[in-house]
Amino acid sequence: MKSLLPLAFVFCLSFAARAPAAPYDPLTLPQKSPAIAGVDFTVHDATRNRDIPVRVFLPAASPSAAAPVVLFSPGLGGSREGSAYLGEHWAGRGYAVVYLQHAGSDDGVWKNVEAAQRLEAMKQAASVQNFLLRVQDVHAVLDQLALWNKETGHALAGRLDLGHVGMSGHSFGAVTTEAVSGESFPGALGQRFTDPRIHAAVAFSPSLPKSGDPQTAFASVKIPWMLMTGTKDTSPISAATVESREAIFPVLPPGDKYELVLDKAEHSAFTDRPLPGDSEPRNPNHHQAILALSTAFWDAYLRDNADAKSWLQSEAPRGVLQKDDRWQKK
Repeated sequence: MKSLLPLAFVFCLSFAARAPAAPYDPLTLPQKSPAIAGVDFTVHDATRNRDIPVRVFLPAASPSAAAPVVLFSPGLGGSREGSAYLGEHWAGRGYAVVYLQHAGSDDGVWKNVEAAQRLEAMKQAASVQNFLLRVQDVHAVLDQLALWNKETGHALAGRLDLGHVGMSGHSFGAVTTEAVSGESFPGALGQRFTDPRIHAAVAFSPSLPKSGDPQTAFASVKIPWMLMTGTKDTSPISAATVESREAIFPVLPPGDKYELVLDKAEHSAFTDRPLPGDSEPRNPNHHQAILALSTAFWDAYLRDNADAKSWLQSEAPRGVLQKDDRWQKK
């Protein structure tokens, strides 16, 4: 007669089978070094004879699997090198994160310019022409990613799940994000800039349109949006005020829309370095909140993770926020 398994061993197996899964936590990373260091490429848009530098962070945990893609458009005067804290965390959570750099409104605007002339140079670069270039850059990068994903031997071959694409950006990059993910424009432009390949969007320091009715501009947003701003989120370059940034959420159509307003967060709170004119000390909890909420958003809408969506729509986000931060959803 075969010996019976020890009762204690059977009990352990039974308990393990019934043990509840760990609660959802968007800040948990699978390993100590979860993201492959950013790898640089250049997208060449032949139709415009324009180069678009990109930096790609890939998940290290599953080196052969296709990962959902998140694009990031930096603010005015920024480059593909900025705000790496976002890409490192998102990649650690299993996303391929692609940072764009937009010639004409990147760090070339202020580098090698005398300090006294930099503000004016930045204002000149915040132009309609550069806005249009940025929007077209997003389309061109998505086109090229699809080609690289199928190119035998390319570093990105088979690594990109382009059926699940998120778009994000800060400041001028938020303006870019809004335009390609559902914002409408007056007259003949309409929704011409919206890219149907984008399935969800996060805008850091968003802006109202320069003209037209905001209700009309955002009424046709069909995909999930998350907006993030702060109670001191102003900029000397644009006319955006705290009130104007907060005026977008109320006019968004209901359904999978979220807004975070961080207490005392300045414009630089969403980047990885202070900016000239900052008056508040940087609050380390701001980045924790930004990472937690944005990651849960990507998990919910690019991975269809029911636990992430439940987390977002419960009171759980308050656990990563501070007392005077404001969080709302509809």
